[in-house]
Amino acid sequence: MSEQITSARAVAKTVRIAARKARLVMDLIRGKNVAEAIAILKFTPNGAAPIIAKVLNSAIANAENNFDLDAENLVVSEAFVNEGPTLKRFRPRAKGSASPINKRTSHITVVVSEK
Repeated sequence: MSEQITSARAVAKTVRIAARKARLVMDLIRGKNVAEAIAILKFTPNGAAPIIAKVLNSAIANAENNFDLDAENLVVSEAFVNEGPTLKRFRPRAKGSASPINKRTSHITVVVSEK
């Protein structure tokens, strides 16, 4: 009767990094084993890597504590980055004009599931 839950997710909303930059790092870990994904993130020099590692560790913790899944059998089944709200700022320029600065944010989602 009761369905066995085989996946857990973690979401970080409104993270101050452009979605475009975070997607480059996300593509490296999608479909990988959890241990391998953590190792890849540890040695990736992008600014998004520690943020994504934090979300991945949260997803693993959710799987272990909430759904009693074994951490050694977990795989990153889904990993995606959506655009969050953009903070709009302005930089003063010549002759009293201004040019916009878009401070972009992201929503980062990681889903881990058992093999």
